[in-house]
Amino acid sequence: MSDYAWLVPALPALSAVLIMVLGRLLPKKGAEIGIVAIAAALALSVGIAVEVFSANVDAAAAAPHGEEGGETDHAAADVQVASAGDVQVATAATDEHAEEEAGHGSGSGESSAAHAFVEERAVPWAVLGGGHVLELGMRVDGLTAMMFLLVTFVSLMVQVYSTGYMHGDPRYTYFFTLLSIFTASMLLLVISSNMIMVLMGWELVGVCSFLLIGFWWEEKENSSAAIKAFLTTKLGDVGLIIGVIVLWSMFRTFDISAILGAVEANVQAGGAPLNTGMLTFGLLALFFGAVGKSAQFPLHTWLPDAMAGPTPVSALIHAATMVTAGIFLVARLYPAYEHSPVALAVIAITGTITLLIAGLLALVQDDVKKVLAYSTISQLGYMVAALAFSYTAGIFHLFTHGFFKALLFLGAGSLIHAVHSNNMSDMGGLRKAMPITFWTFLIGSLALMAIPVFAGFWSKDEVLAGALSDAINNGSVTGWILVIAGSLGGMITAFYMTRVLWLVFAGPFRGHGHPHESGPAMAWPLLILAVPAALVGLINIPSAALHSKGFAAWTMFDLEYFGGHPAHFFWSLAIITTLLAFAGIGIGTLLYRQVPEREPMLRAWACSPNCW
Repeated sequence: MSDYAWLVPALPALSAVLIMVLGRLLPKKGAEIGIVAIAAALALSVGIAVEVFSANVDAAAAAPHGEEGGETDHAAADVQVASAGDVQVATAATDEHAEEEAGHGSGSGESSAAHAFVEERAVPWAVLGGGHVLELGMRVDGLTAMMFLLVTFVSLMVQVYSTGYMHGDPRYTYFFTLLSIFTASMLLLVISSNMIMVLMGWELVGVCSFLLIGFWWEEKENSSAAIKAFLTTKLGDVGLIIGVIVLWSMFRTFDISAILGAVEANVQAGGAPLNTGMLTFGLLALFFGAVGKSAQFPLHTWLPDAMAGPTPVSALIHAATMVTAGIFLVARLYPAYEHSPVALAVIAITGTITLLIAGLLALVQDDVKKVLAYSTISQLGYMVAALAFSYTAGIFHLFTHGFFKALLFLGAGSLIHAVHSNNMSDMGGLRKAMPITFWTFLIGSLALMAIPVFAGFWSKDEVLAGALSDAINNGSVTGWILVIAGSLGGMITAFYMTRVLWLVFAGPFRGHGHPHESGPAMAWPLLILAVPAALVGLINIPSAALHSKGFAAWTMFDLEYFGGHPAHFFWSLAIITTLLAFAGIGIGTLLYRQVPEREPMLRAWACSPNCW
């Protein structure tokens, strides 16, 4: 199935063209084309995931400690890169090696069993001169397979949901065209085997985000939000482009496998010793691009304003696609980042600052979508900080968060659709009027609060456990900082989501009209997303017995890293963070159970000087 992975981004790209040309002539105005295409892409993604994940589990079982296989892999990389005088030789060797590693899950002998699944295919695209060839290529591995599943599943739910939410909109066909292009762009970024294609997908995602945030451009607030998002992320993209140029200057190739192989071998182009200072500069420049795209401090301000777009767009952009692109970029180049302690320290500090600042800002929002937007920034901070200590922890939280945050955004859309207002001050008492929305929103909230045994509990615990393990074993100061800040951030998360639940679903209805439950097109995606929001975390239970068959084995990039980073579960840490989460729930309940007329979190701002 991995041979046909290129069809995963190609299908939604083709559907965008068909919707644009034929959409207005069809009964569903083109929505049916987009839904069928993304459903087919999801089915193909499942097949690819089965192939990749089963091969990785077999490899992990064959080399449970991974060190020997990893050393063999790095030795091979030494020969391929250090002896390669030009990029064509290095790339060819890497491609041949990747094919041997993949073996379609059924290779014979010790060679195929000793490597994580990596399959690469490429065709020449343009000649750059000096013997360098720019290629159109795909890289399929555990990270690709995981992202395929997440993006296609959430996109399918969003497109089905949108048939109800956007019904009657005059630009209905245009909306579904943009959704398909957006999904295709993200999938292109995910499958890319070289940095130029990554850059192409990255920029296409940004353009689509601009168009979708400003979809209702007639209102100045919406168009201004789109421009702000575009310009802020473009500032970060300057760093990304500089980083790509630096990597090219060092390795004379855009190929990701060749770059990672050279870094592992501690060499540059032509066999020169690796310049670690220049590598750190390039990686930090790339990370600055991730700061913009993934809304990290100080470039986080665009994302709350992006709520001006239609709510299905918020679910797609802020759950599984655009904002996770920066996390994906760091994860894709993770073996290189591991060679730069300075870059990892900057990543840890940036993520930790972001998770706390955004959590505090979520406390004082009245717009339910802005609460979720600041929550997203905070959770992205967890993912970024996690990557400084553990590859698996970072992408595992990315995976679980995509499901429950998509559920929460679509639940918010259901609320807005019913009461015709984004403000929680116009809601209240909706539990009985909207039971499906209430129960599914509650499940998403419990997952976000990291309450056992919901998805967020397992992934957030993995984040903090990775930091604590590094702090204990290596005396990492940043590890201790993340453990403390992350635990406090968990209590803040529980508090602001408890506030949302009481203000929206309890007390009397404070709005106008007669709210009612959303129709089947909007309700079914909520019910379906509630299942992974509750249960998907169980795929990575931190057990030594299950370590070689869980999420870490599925998505590993290297058996040496996998074997050297066994599963950790600190009971004391889990108990403390859970008690803090329940403390946040308790404080929120005490303040909001009566749904006060004046917002407790805003009283200080409205208080006169004499109050003090």
